Amino acid sequence: MSTAFISHPTCLRHDQGRSHPESAARLHAIEDQLLASGVLDHLQRHTAPAATREQLLRVHSEAQLRWIESQSPSVGVVNLGDDIVLNAWSLEAAQHAAGAVVQAVDLVMSGEADNAFCSVRPPGHHASRDHSSGFCIFNNIAVGAAHALMAYGLERVAICDFDVHHGNGTEAIFHDDPRVLLCSSFQHPFYPFSGADTGNAHIVPTPLAAYSGNEAIRDAVETVWLPALRAFQPQILFISAGFDAHRDDDMAMLGWTDADYAWITTQLKAAADKLCGGRIVSALEGGYALDALGRSATAHVRVLAGI
Repeated sequence: MSTAFISHPTCLRHDQGRSHPESAARLHAIEDQLLASGVLDHLQRHTAPAATREQLLRVHSEAQLRWIESQSPSVGVVNLGDDIVLNAWSLEAAQHAAGAVVQAVDLVMSGEADNAFCSVRPPGHHASRDHSSGFCIFNNIAVGAAHALMAYGLERVAICDFDVHHGNGTEAIFHDDPRVLLCSSFQHPFYPFSGADTGNAHIVPTPLAAYSGNEAIRDAVETVWLPALRAFQPQILFISAGFDAHRDDDMAMLGWTDADYAWITTQLKAAADKLCGGRIVSALEGGYALDALGRSATAHVRVLAGI
C-alpha cells in the first residue's frame, strides 16, 4: 500500500492574523503527529505544484480568478470579507493547495500511489464558481475532481465530505453535474446554513443535529453514503477531510473522536477498494483544535496507508 503525502511550504505562509483559527499551525500539528507516530516514514512525500489557470477555470469563473488576483497584495493584507484575509503569499498558497489535489489525482490514476492525502491550506469546500468564502479561496477538491473528469476521461467521480460545515461551494459547483456524486455530512443548522434540503439524485446530504454524537454519523455512513456509493460505482473517490467535528474542537458540537475518523476512513477505503480499485484522494478542510487535528488526521492517514 503506497500513500502519497502532498504539501507545499507556501501553504505555511498564508496568514489571516494571529488570532485566526485557520493558521499555519494546523499543518505543523498534522506533520508533527505523523512524525511522532511513525506514520510519516511510510508515506511518499511530494511537493505540490501550483494549479494552472486552465485547471482552476474548470470550476471557477474568469471573473473570480481576476478578482482574487487583483486583490492580492504585494505587502500587508487585504480583507476580502466572508472570513478571508489575503497576504502576499495567499494567492500562491491557494494555487498550490489546489495543485496538490491535481497532483494527487495524477499519482493515483497513474498507479504511482494507491491513494493520497493533501495537507494543504487554505481549505476549499466553501469556495464556489464565483465566490470565495469561509476561509476558502479556491475549491481544491472540486479542482481535483474536474481534473479527473477532464484529463482522464472519467465518467463518475464521488466526493465524501465529513467536515462539520456544509461544503456549499462544492455542491454549487457540481449541483447540475450528474458525473459527480457528493455525499456530505455537516452540523445543521450551522454555518453556512445550507445543504439540508438542496439534494438531488447525485447530491446526498446527511445533516446532523448538534450533540448527536458518533452514532449519527456512523448511521449516515452505513445507511446513506455506502449505498449511494455502491449504486453510483465511482471510478475514483475524493474526500473533503474536515476534522472540526471533534469533541475537542469548539468550532462546533458534534462530539466525534479520533476513533470516529478512523472508522469513517475505514468504511470509505473498503468501499473504494471494491468500487474503484482503492483510488482515493483526500484533502484537508477544517479542524482547529490543534492536538485533536493532529491525532485525527493521523488516524485518517494511518487507515489510508494500511498501517
